[in-house]
Amino acid sequence: MKVVVTGGLGFIGSHTVVELQNQGFEVVVIDNLSNASISVLDGIEKITGSKPEFEQIDLREKSAVQNFFTKHNDVVGIIHFAASKAVGESVEKPLLYYENNLNTLVYILQELTALPQANFIFSSSCTVYGQAEIMPITEDAAVQKAMSPYGNTKQIGEEIIFDAAKVTNINAILLRYFNPIGAHPSAEIGELPLGVPQNLVPFITQAAMGLRDKLSVFGNDYDTTDGTAVRDYIHVVDLAKAHVIALQRLLNKENKDKVETFNLGTGTGSSVLEVINAFEKVSGQKLNYQIVGRREGDITSAYANTDKAKTVLGWSTQLSLEEALASAWKWEQKIRS
Repeated sequence: MKVVVTGGLGFIGSHTVVELQNQGFEVVVIDNLSNASISVLDGIEKITGSKPEFEQIDLREKSAVQNFFTKHNDVVGIIHFAASKAVGESVEKPLLYYENNLNTLVYILQELTALPQANFIFSSSCTVYGQAEIMPITEDAAVQKAMSPYGNTKQIGEEIIFDAAKVTNINAILLRYFNPIGAHPSAEIGELPLGVPQNLVPFITQAAMGLRDKLSVFGNDYDTTDGTAVRDYIHVVDLAKAHVIALQRLLNKENKDKVETFNLGTGTGSSVLEVINAFEKVSGQKLNYQIVGRREGDITSAYANTDKAKTVLGWSTQLSLEEALASAWKWEQKIRS
């Protein structure tokens, strides 16, 4: 069964390609290489023994999307990761985010409706909840006004999918994930940000390698145990496996609604300082960090209630924060050696 993975050479996408191939799926990867390296294909092949088919396409080009699906009209599902994803950058470049994250989604859904099996897995985010009023966050939590253009693109993206599914053959699962970290245990693939990392863990590992002078901790005056922001950090391998389970749910027609939503996290919140301390423990490296002002678009706290994913999907995380940080450090050391 052929599955299309957009953004399939990115961080979460590449790990999901590995899990799909491990389950016997034929994978076609679309990526424009704007934030990924073609060398990731080799890493996937080393892990699975098979290199997925790859097409370098900018999904903002509608004709390129149409041509792709004319050629690949036998796919049974699409897992859509391709999107710009940095909160801070989205505040600075909102129009880029709206174009890249929404136009591309519409073009893909338009082609999906012409396929015999219109199964769609959407890479959503806990940012749709904004600063939720109750922790842990359930799927029934109110979708708050987005704190950033990035978060808004995920909210609008979900609304587009709901509206499209009402009047088409599309069946979709929206996976709202919290903070993916770590790398494949083989250290053949991992998080490889181009330029200055926008996320905490790759900045930590680069600082530990001496590539960054110091690590900035954005704010220590939040209403949390130690004043730093709290997030739910999930191992990327656990997250990737959830995408395969979600796709199989649609293929087996087990979905109860045309569009279903699931939170994907560990159910535990960790502060920035707790992550730093955990990394220092597993790596043996002392980090040079500095408390600086809050970053626009950031919220105080977000961690998941994962009961629905456990009971309905039969999925839960298996790997700890320490295991995720150790794998990220192993990956960082490998790519710098």
